[in-house]
Amino acid sequence: MVQERTVPVFQAVTANISREEGLLLYEDMVLGRLFEDKCAEMYYRGKMFGFVHLYNGQEAVSSGIIKAMRPGEDYVCSTYRDHVHALSAGVPARNVMAELFGKETGCSKGRGGSMHLFSEEHRLLGGFAFIGEGIPVATGAAFQSKYRREVLGDASADLVTACFFGDGTTNNGQFFECLNMAALWKLPILFVVENNKWAIGMAHERATSQPEIYKKASVFGMPGVEVDGMDVLAVYSAAQEAIARARAGEGPTLIECLTYRFRGHSLADPDELRSKAEKEHWFARDPIKKFAAYLIEQNLATQEELKDIDKKIQAVVDEAIQFALDSPEPKPDELHKYIFAED
Repeated sequence: MVQERTVPVFQAVTANISREEGLLLYEDMVLGRLFEDKCAEMYYRGKMFGFVHLYNGQEAVSSGIIKAMRPGEDYVCSTYRDHVHALSAGVPARNVMAELFGKETGCSKGRGGSMHLFSEEHRLLGGFAFIGEGIPVATGAAFQSKYRREVLGDASADLVTACFFGDGTTNNGQFFECLNMAALWKLPILFVVENNKWAIGMAHERATSQPEIYKKASVFGMPGVEVDGMDVLAVYSAAQEAIARARAGEGPTLIECLTYRFRGHSLADPDELRSKAEKEHWFARDPIKKFAAYLIEQNLATQEELKDIDKKIQAVVDEAIQFALDSPEPKPDELHKYIFAED
């Protein structure tokens, strides 16, 4: 069993959020969970094809980071586990589901599929199939924001980029090269490590000489923080602080979120490498159940209100399925469309 690190960071009981913020975070996490559950069902029914990597268990990271940002303005760069990042960024569930079905109404016009979600409107820079592939893209987005603001004098360009990647990616060259550039140029970017303990079938502690990833930030002279990635308010608090620093021109932050995926690496993974005891330990820390209990304890919501949200979101997901089923396939004679920019 992989040993769990102690998390000496933000605690939900010390967070100060409004009822509206709390319900927003809860609704977003529930949307991510129910959407992914439905994806698993559709995959096994033969409605989706190719590789599909689900996000169950990690919802607090997506919601906590992205909901602290400006919707439709700040940039989000994802990985091959990108469905929930897209939903948190505001891409409608129906357009994400249609993309997974390979339909023309999908956010990538049915050309991208599960690992290549994109939405210019929602500032989603894409999902990327190869690990580390999105880090240079996100760094470039942060650079253009800084250039527009400081060189071109565009005061509205105080935008921040959030770049998500897993623990396995932090041993790759793009990680080190881009953190170096971001620190040198004080770019407005959050490097968000979703450390779910496993890089496919490789246990994190067996793959790196420094398993505490957030400490790698010190090499580049940037802040590095470790947060409980199963606690949405811990993530939300860390994100707010890092975003404020970035907007103030103080540069990047490396945020390591200690989390866990509840399913296998992909829906094709039998998930036989992780022990039953390890999985049960993390299942007991379900971020949605944990946050629901917090909202009720703090009188920010009632059990009935949370159940109503669950029902509402289930209806959204069901509608997304029907929309995807009813949507048209891409036309064969448009096979080459969208490859190049068009006037």
